[in-house]
Formats: sequence, structure tokens, C-alpha cells
Amino acid sequence: MRFRYGYLDPDLIRQLLSEMGLRRLFNHLLLQAGGDVDEAMEWMRELQRRGYIDGGVDLDDFFARMVEENLIGEDGDGNFTLAAGGERQIRRDALDQIFGGLRKGGAGYHSVTSEGQGSERLTETRAWKFGDDPMSLDGVRTLQNAMKSGDPFGDLEIAEDDLEVFETEHESNCATVVMIDISHSMILYGEDRITPAKKVALALTELILTKYPKDSIDVVLFGDEAIEVPVSEIPYVKVGPYHTNTKAGLELAQAILRRRRHANKQIFMITDGKPSALHEGGRLYTNSFGLDMKIVNRTLEEAERCRRAGIPITTFMLATDPMLVNFVEQLSRINRGRAFYSSPDRLGEYILADYIRNRRKFVH
Repeated sequence: MRFRYGYLDPDLIRQLLSEMGLRRLFNHLLLQAGGDVDEAMEWMRELQRRGYIDGGVDLDDFFARMVEENLIGEDGDGNFTLAAGGERQIRRDALDQIFGGLRKGGAGYHSVTSEGQGSERLTETRAWKFGDDPMSLDGVRTLQNAMKSGDPFGDLEIAEDDLEVFETEHESNCATVVMIDISHSMILYGEDRITPAKKVALALTELILTKYPKDSIDVVLFGDEAIEVPVSEIPYVKVGPYHTNTKAGLELAQAILRRRRHANKQIFMITDGKPSALHEGGRLYTNSFGLDMKIVNRTLEEAERCRRAGIPITTFMLATDPMLVNFVEQLSRINRGRAFYSSPDRLGEYILADYIRNRRKFVH
């Protein structure tokens, strides 16, 4: 059995409609419905019945246009399904929505110059120094310098001090595993945390495909067990009646990263709860009350293994309980990683800004 989150926040619906229109609202509802197109359509009709969507809007015509544009399709039983074009649109919408938050002054990001593989030419220049690539010379600035320093009535001579080169920003390719907590707490207490987590994974996927094609992204879900899912399955992810087996998630993430030949590797972990389960003697050992030190210590040991393998863990925590904060701080200290405490509505801004900023910092 799996639980499905069904509460529709009226303020969020108004915001989605005012800023994004029907299509982005539909995509948001589709993620909440775990990729169930028919259910998302029914929610749209219910919103219209409640007055959130103008009564003059022809939703049947809206859905028909989406079929014509290959955003949704039908299976053999007459049920609507998400088409390949619809999956691409969801990824683009997630990326646009999160970058929109960054541009409005969210977490912010900037590129950091560091050693790595490959480089990107910048518009800024600097004085040439021994060892610089001759192909990076700025011919125009170099000639201008020679004209200023030489005899205006004699032959043009270029001296070493006249040479200027373009600055370059070094890039290191990076393999990233996004770990998403799918335990029941991700929809507990009337707050939907799984939909923002899915949006983040979708946005990261689209960012890498379009801007960093040499990077890779893999997705791990962890509840009672840890499973790897392809990016195409992200819209269909659902929360279950699960505990939180963080140790299993870290084990699987490391196994995936060992297959990757990228210069740098990292784990992004999105969670809102404490570790409450692990495998022991062929069975699942669980304890949902407080922090079980056996579970905590085994999980911290896994974080230490990641550190020894050169894999930093960045934890994005969706809770601020002092006991849970203390655990995350312990994990980050042992792994030499980092932790951010974020609300679900700002989660994407933090993660994308952090990814863009720090993918250039890694040094191997």
C-alpha cells in the first residue's frame, strides 16, 4: 500500500495560476499525483468547480491541445498517460521555476575559478605569464598595449609586457547522486515535501542535459529499502508507509558512483527525518522512537566510508528539530560535507545554486 498526498493548498494554487498559467499548474498537480494524468485532470476540474480556475476556461479543449502536442497520450485501456514531450516539459518547467527564484534573489550563485578538466573562456583578460596557452592571447588588447607603450612614429613592436590573455574558468566534470527520502514523513503533518524534492531532481536533470552534458545525475529513493530509479521515472515517484533507511541509500549511492568515471563525485541527500531503519541479519531492523544509536552509528559509518572515497555529502534538511539537526551536523562533520536547512518552497533554489557554484570547486 502507498499513501497519496491529496491536499491542495489554495494559496499555492493561486500563485501557480497567477505566475505560471494552466500548463505549469497541471505539471505541478501531475507531480503531486505521482504521474497519474487522469487524477491530475480531475483535480483541475475540481479546482474549476471551486472557483480557482475561471469558469470560462474550456479544460476539455486544454487537455485536447496537450494530446495534439504529444504532451499526454492514451494507453490501450483508454487511460491518459504522460508522453515523452510531457516529461521534457515538466523538466523544463521545474528548471525555469527554480531559476526564476534564483533571479528574484533566492540563494544566488556564482562560478568559482579552480583547477579541473577543461576550461571556459571568459571576457576578462589579464597580463600574460609564462606557461599560458598561446591560443588564449587577446590580440586586440595586446596590440593596443603595444601601441601605447611603443614609438607612435616608429615600427610597431610587441614586448612581453604588452601580452594579454583571456581569463579561463576551469571545469571539473562531476557525477551526482540525488538521494530522495520517500518515508511517510515526507507527506506528514499536512505538508507536501515529496513534490518539491521531485522538482529538484527534474530540474537538476534538465540543467545537466542542457548546460553540463559531461556531468551525470542518478537518483536513489530510500525508505525501508534503497532503489535506483531512472530519471524518466521521477514524475511517478510516490511516498510509502516506510521508515528511513539512510544507510542503505548511502550504500547504493556509493555503488552507483563507483561505476562513474568522472573526476569528481558527490551525493545530494534530501530528507526531513532521522534514520530509523537498517538491514541486520537478513531482516529490517526499525525504531521510530527517538534516535536509535545502533542505527545512527551504522549510518555515520557509511558517511565515513563516503569521505574516504572522496565523496562529499550535502544534506538538505527539511526539518529543524534540534535532535535531528544534531544528527545531520554529526554526519556532515564526519563526512566533511555540508548541511542546509531549507523549507520545501526554497529547496530547489538552494540545491541548484549549490550545484552550479560548487561543481567548479572540486579538486582531485
